[in-house]
Amino acid sequence: MTPTNSAEQALDEALALVSRTPEGGGTGGAGGGGGHRASGWQRARDTAARAGSGVRPRTHRVPLADALGEVLATPLDALTDLPSFDTSAMDGWAVAGPGPWSVRAGGGVLAGSERPEPLTDGEAVRIATGARIPADATAVIRSEHCREAGTQLFADRPVLTGQDIRPRGQECRSGDLLLPAGSLVTPAVLGLAAAAGYDELTTRPRPRVEILVLGDELLTAGRPHEGLVRDALSPMLGPWIDRLGAEVIGTRRLGDDPAGAAALLEAVTTSTADVLVTTGGTASGPVDHVHPVLRKAGAELLVDGVAVRPGHPMLLARTGSRGADENDANDENTVRHVVGLPGNPLAAVSGLLTLAEPLLRALAGRRRRPRYTAPVQGDVPGHPYDTRLVPVLLSDEHAVPLRYHGPAMLRGVAAADALAVVPPKGARSGQELEILDLPWASGGCFT
Repeated sequence: MTPTNSAEQALDEALALVSRTPEGGGTGGAGGGGGHRASGWQRARDTAARAGSGVRPRTHRVPLADALGEVLATPLDALTDLPSFDTSAMDGWAVAGPGPWSVRAGGGVLAGSERPEPLTDGEAVRIATGARIPADATAVIRSEHCREAGTQLFADRPVLTGQDIRPRGQECRSGDLLLPAGSLVTPAVLGLAAAAGYDELTTRPRPRVEILVLGDELLTAGRPHEGLVRDALSPMLGPWIDRLGAEVIGTRRLGDDPAGAAALLEAVTTSTADVLVTTGGTASGPVDHVHPVLRKAGAELLVDGVAVRPGHPMLLARTGSRGADENDANDENTVRHVVGLPGNPLAAVSGLLTLAEPLLRALAGRRRRPRYTAPVQGDVPGHPYDTRLVPVLLSDEHAVPLRYHGPAMLRGVAAADALAVVPPKGARSGQELEILDLPWASGGCFT
């Protein structure tokens, strides 16, 4: 452990000892008095997933190309047999009966051509892959497995009845269930739907997200100077949330002054987004407006702090009535969730993976990612009470922890494939740790 890491851990331990609230000290609303007890990391993720699953889903019907990355709202049933006629699986010859065969004069049978003339016993006709099989044909012989001699065709190996013919309905029959509702629309699903005759699909639209970056100290261009820092979150959050399968409808910057607090309240109560993602202002500082605004909006706090480092001041709140019409985004009672991320960049990443990802996946109707583990290479220090999320590179055998993983640092996660979930008190070398894939390393919204 480096001296810097030792100092950070000592500070964490001291803060934990003086700030931890006993079990049962929580409140049910955004404005309860006294302290609160941070949710356990896994419990917070489960709460976010349940919150998204509890919202009545919207659906829409869209052209195939617009359905990519969304989830089927209805089953995908076959509209026809596939294939819809007997087809050749190879370039070669369609033959009838035993050989040798007489070669039919004229052109062969091509894919997309009209119905070919039936074959008579002992006759052969050249055929292309995907072409309709002539009536009474008994097999297709691949070009490389036969030879012509004048007007005769000879097979170089035994010919089996039905070989290299794709019979009608081999893949499915009309009305068969191809995919159930809830399936993610991937490029392969688009291909299957097109093959089955679909021009449109009924899907659940992507959750709409508005990003609100809070703070007076943020620069939008140039180098940091005179107490001001670059806004690292605006360039990062939009693309990241997009890769999580949501639609970012806007990103705004709000100040720490009363006007910024008023704008935040207006967004919380009137935004057309399904989810507001805020950055900063979730602690208890003199200009931290998120909790007071949520209290004024009558929001219900579902998660108020998480026992995770970095990112413990994150929160999840809900406004509106779950009984409202979820198809009316402008209804004042429409359910809207607020994910409050800490202002430090890596702490904000922690909040994205802890609360935003499971919430957005559930709102989109997508299944939760399968959990998996990998052995860590080297000992990893832990917090005395809380889970730690540490950037790692994934090798063929190990998860390799990266340096530069302080709450305000992005250097580590920028080079990472994933975050490793380190339990309280740390992990020993070789210990299996849960791995959270980063969206650019795991295929984004199509996994």
